[in-house]
Amino acid sequence: MKKIKAIALGIVVASLSFQTPAALARPAFLDRRAPEKQQHDILERSQQVLAALYKHQPAAKSKVESAYGYATFSNFGMKLFFAGGGSGRGVAVDNKTQQKTFMNMAEVQAGLGLGVKKFMLVWVFENEHNFQKFVNSGWAIGGQASAAAKAGEKGGSAQGAVAVASGVWLYQLTDAGLALELTVKGTKYYKDNDLN
Repeated sequence: MKKIKAIALGIVVASLSFQTPAALARPAFLDRRAPEKQQHDILERSQQVLAALYKHQPAAKSKVESAYGYATFSNFGMKLFFAGGGSGRGVAVDNKTQQKTFMNMAEVQAGLGLGVKKFMLVWVFENEHNFQKFVNSGWAIGGQASAAAKAGEKGGSAQGAVAVASGVWLYQLTDAGLALELTVKGTKYYKDNDLN
């Protein structure tokens, strides 16, 4: 038992020692840097997330650029025994006006486990209604959202993306590349009132 506690403590200490990208994923209320610095880092990370997506899924670039809007997030999560969670930060971009809205995400997990995970998300919104709903009202992915990624460009689907709702696509990337299954269950997305 002492060994398990020591491992858990090591994971916590290691996660707190990261500055980038964990600094972008830590809860906003823990980030004491100037808002301008936080915004700059989030925008820079957003470009890195898009570059990673386009590297692993080149066809996604036209999907993102032709959409009404998109959002990128970086997440850092941790699971210790029966509970876990993660947090992330990102930005939603209206492609027409280029207006940027800074966002947060929070994830809650249940079940036995131990570990640390990082992943990146790119949301693609085909219409204004869903984009504005995401930005202004937030969005939650419940425990039932476990769809496999689409294998091809058939029926309006986006290759490598998961259809979250009508006209809403979600790409999830890990260090290994594009994830083939959505694992961001129990996640809430909401506007960062301190950065907007």
